[in-house]
Amino acid sequence: MTAVVLHIARLLVNSLLIFLAVITVLFFLLEIAPGDPVQTLVGDVPLSDEFRERITAAYGLDAPVAERYLLYIGNVLTGDLGYSFGTNNEPVLSLILSRAGNTLAIALPSFVLSTIGGIVLGAIAARTRKRWLDATISGTAVGLFSIPNFWFGMVLILVFSIALDWLPTQGKSPYGESGIAFEYLILPVVAMATTELAYKTRIMRSSMIEALGQDFIDTARSKGLSSRAILWRHALPNALLPMVTVAGYSLGFVLAGSVLVERVFGWPGMGLLFVDAIERQNNMVILGVVIVLTVVIIIVNLLTDVLYGVIDPRLRARFSPRRKESA
Repeated sequence: MTAVVLHIARLLVNSLLIFLAVITVLFFLLEIAPGDPVQTLVGDVPLSDEFRERITAAYGLDAPVAERYLLYIGNVLTGDLGYSFGTNNEPVLSLILSRAGNTLAIALPSFVLSTIGGIVLGAIAARTRKRWLDATISGTAVGLFSIPNFWFGMVLILVFSIALDWLPTQGKSPYGESGIAFEYLILPVVAMATTELAYKTRIMRSSMIEALGQDFIDTARSKGLSSRAILWRHALPNALLPMVTVAGYSLGFVLAGSVLVERVFGWPGMGLLFVDAIERQNNMVILGVVIVLTVVIIIVNLLTDVLYGVIDPRLRARFSPRRKESA
């Protein structure tokens, strides 16, 4: 039990260090980035020195960089991500949370679709190894994995929205309507899921081939079990172990990849908010979005490590008291 607690404590400490490192690097990168956020705020109009000083003091930009950094770190650790640099002056956390639901609306279906599809297609490819179906699935997976999701999204728009006029191109619902319409979900979800689907298919194929080569598979065959029963009842559960880690980590990639996909489809989520903040040099919003995504990714990775330890008997044995007593 002590070893398990130490392992979890080590993971938490490492996660906190990564979190602080991300904030520190991004904060100072934004500080040295070219541009004038005050001029960006007022637009292309003459700016007097008095007005510039007043705006700079109002947002605390006149303080030394080190002081502002320490103040920001302290605020973040208490849950305060600051205020948006603009006319609305909204709390950054509220602004992000108002967009988070829209991002999850396309990220979670993309994650589920790519995970289930990758498991099924990878298992089929491994079962038909060195045949035409395996070559087709594997070749397609390699090709799709090489395509950036934002570029694939533009291809989907050209084909299904412009050429065929089947699906809408921008937004999450028809003009004047609230909520999310299903037809507006299809293209962003497909664009986000494609790369992850290809990657998971390749991982699952390799894992399944390895599982099918184990001794217990030969034992199952000697008992007269059908090929389908051997594949789905015996090989699949063992091949899924690496997929737990891959699926857990891929959720972070899906969330990060939503930035460009949302921009392509005009989807009003955290990704589009992030891009708009970059264009407006709204550093507080940029930092806030990255911090929220970092926290989510760290939590998912921690849960993935814990879940892997629960389902993998080798890790359970490592922390088992009986194993230590026998040693």
